[in-house]
Amino acid sequence: MTSTERTDVLVVGSGFGGAITAYHLAAGGAKVMVLERGPWLTGKDFDHDFKLGSSYTRAFDFTVGDGMSILGGNCVGGGSVVYFAAMPRAPRFVFERHGSIGRRMWPASVNRDTLDPWYDRVAESIPITQQNWEDVTYAGGLWAAACDHAGRTANPVPAAVDRSLCTNCNWMMAGCHFDAKQSLLLNYLPAAIAHGAEIRPLHEVQHISRTDDGGYRVHYDIMDDEDYRLRREGGTIDAKIIVLAAGAGATPVILQRSEATLGTMPHAVGRYFSGNGERLNTAILNEDKVREVLGLERENGLAYEANQIGKGPVVANWDRLDGSLPEFERFSLEQLYFPPGLGTILAQVPGALGPSWFGVDKKEVLRRWRSWLIIFQMIEDNNEGVFGPPPAKGNADRLSQQMLGVGRLKYDPTPQTLRAWALADAEVKDILERDGLAEVAAWTNDVVGAYTVHPLASCRIGDDPHTSALDDRNELRGHPGIFVTDGSAVPGALTVNPAMTISALAERAIPGIVAAAQERGVEVTYGAPAPDGSTSGRRGVAPLITSLSRR
Repeated sequence: MTSTERTDVLVVGSGFGGAITAYHLAAGGAKVMVLERGPWLTGKDFDHDFKLGSSYTRAFDFTVGDGMSILGGNCVGGGSVVYFAAMPRAPRFVFERHGSIGRRMWPASVNRDTLDPWYDRVAESIPITQQNWEDVTYAGGLWAAACDHAGRTANPVPAAVDRSLCTNCNWMMAGCHFDAKQSLLLNYLPAAIAHGAEIRPLHEVQHISRTDDGGYRVHYDIMDDEDYRLRREGGTIDAKIIVLAAGAGATPVILQRSEATLGTMPHAVGRYFSGNGERLNTAILNEDKVREVLGLERENGLAYEANQIGKGPVVANWDRLDGSLPEFERFSLEQLYFPPGLGTILAQVPGALGPSWFGVDKKEVLRRWRSWLIIFQMIEDNNEGVFGPPPAKGNADRLSQQMLGVGRLKYDPTPQTLRAWALADAEVKDILERDGLAEVAAWTNDVVGAYTVHPLASCRIGDDPHTSALDDRNELRGHPGIFVTDGSAVPGALTVNPAMTISALAERAIPGIVAAAQERGVEVTYGAPAPDGSTSGRRGVAPLITSLSRR
């Protein structure tokens, strides 16, 4: 083991929650280190292929659980590198949800009005474009036309994409070779580095212990650059403030493993996990009907041609995002692309009796791959996920050289969640099966259970100490100086893509983290502009700083 290093603030993870906190604390004068489990990839490294060892397998982490599997980022920039760049704000009703606890799950201090100034700060730092109909892909237009035909509305999705740089290469999910997707590699992270923050890739945090002076010691391993099953000698770093932002599938595991050295964790650590209510439906299109009913046609005669590795959602149906509807009956429906491989395995044959992820009928569906349309639904789930005892190392037992592991998450959907999925499934079928446009089937849960690309709520904020691991300023209950700022802090499913809300909550947490650091003797201030120097967002949150800074 090397000698113990020291820093003011140690940030675990470099996704939205980690990059935002690292920037603001470094810009405020603190010495900041960021430990990231994955490699450091940039635009030139993002390959357009499926080869083992390419950016596709190096940058993803697919963790199989019991009833729920998680697909997330595993690289500097975290989920922002592999996300589809959809950046809507959460609907107002989300903040009033009761979910599984029978009372408001969000803190009283957080609602859409109090979070809007923090959303504005994010929008100032990450360029977000409200796409219009001229930006919509053919598949997006097809979904919009089908919604209109069924008497529903359709809306272009706001996205963090520079359209002047986008080449429509359709490999968006595997990083952006052209830097059109506005990942954290282009804003918060370089700004943090400019202010002296140090980012260390391939450093996996295992646990946290206390130091004699009231601070914390972080214990890490160094991961092999090619085979993530292999580890080299690690080390320790002492810090006065710890910010955990390793993702909702890893942050609770680190805290569970740290209980032996830190003491008892809040009851809600590793409980109340939400998969953001996500589920996918595949529509196998009848191309003749699409031309006949919707009047849509491509030059090559195909109504829709699936793309290689994915392009972000461009059109959504938000008719069911209606706060007057009962909880568990509200959801959104987005058109998107999804890569072959996992996508083609889990897609079901419409009309099949029982699971049909293999067999003769499935082979015929795969032959028609270029005529698929995939609809992504986000319902209100019931926070059913619970993490079991952590593995000896990392967040999962690695099965393969890269990407694949077995975790400790158990997810058993309640009747409320199952009914919500069924309502969304029925809505998709009603829209796309009218007049024979398509045959629709939901993806199977029989292979890897439910699945999510937006894990949430495993260390959530709240007012009730029994049902929330963090207070309303993201500090871990009973462990002052440890903060959580990733998706695990979000209390429950949002019914829309969560990146914007995770980012806004991270921005909102900074004043409290700064105040805690100051109490521990760190010379740091709050008030940095956006990474590009803009200050309008800073002025917008000024009235909120005092209450968030009060200890």
